Amino acid sequence: MSKILELYGMSTCSGQEIDWKSVSSRQFCPYLNHKCEKARKSTPEVTIGTCSVEHSRKRKQVMICPQRLLERNQVFLDCMHLLTLHEPGNELHIIPEVSIPGGSVDYFLVSAKDGKVKDFVGIELQTLDTTGTVWPERQRFLNRQGIEVDASDSDSPKKFGMNWKMTAKTTLIQLYHEVGTFESINKHLVLVLQNHLLAYMRREFQFDHIKNARRGDSMHIHSYKFAQTDTGVFRINLDTRHSTDSDGIATSLGLSASPNVELQEIIAILQDKISEETQLVLQ
Repeated sequence: MSKILELYGMSTCSGQEIDWKSVSSRQFCPYLNHKCEKARKSTPEVTIGTCSVEHSRKRKQVMICPQRLLERNQVFLDCMHLLTLHEPGNELHIIPEVSIPGGSVDYFLVSAKDGKVKDFVGIELQTLDTTGTVWPERQRFLNRQGIEVDASDSDSPKKFGMNWKMTAKTTLIQLYHEVGTFESINKHLVLVLQNHLLAYMRREFQFDHIKNARRGDSMHIHSYKFAQTDTGVFRINLDTRHSTDSDGIATSLGLSASPNVELQEIIAILQDKISEETQLVLQ
């Protein structure tokens, strides 16, 4: 059985008849609705397309691409309650990759009326980084589907692993730099991740002070289960919600908090980016 669970958003173990030659040639990401962005370093025109893998003897099903978390826009809907100034009639917008003092935030969920920003929530997506390379495993899977691939790839002894420690530490440091900004303007920042990664953080870092979610906290953590359904496809579902503040993130890292920024500065950035293309529409 392949360790590749999903390729370009398609389950490799659903039992459905899939034209994998067409899937791998098209390189289409259903979560971004355009070409996959995970390019090979050696051949940038070719994308990796691996969304999730099976790892370890415990056969953990692990998402390795942050875009995989965009399924059904569920992660955005699960943050709507943090838009405390949102009102019926307001439009919802999803703004990707916004640079603010303290770092770059993956997405902003924005409530707007008449083109004016009324409220927003910052959202960071985090999946596990890999060590080594998943490319040979990907190529072996395609080879088993009868698709001709370079033998040097499919026969390669190179393996991949999960970079638990670096992923967790890098994530917490990034949050430490950003959450003070949100706290100083009385807004929310949400970390979206898989339950396996959160469990690792709880084991390896100081997390005893991080409790069940409270709306008044600036830093929220939403963890998702990733599992196969009866039809063989994979879905994400909200598992737990926790929250803390800038001091709480600093405590997890053994640091002390800082930062600051003006509310109007962020509103100006977001207002400049909202358009019909960014509007959240339920299909």
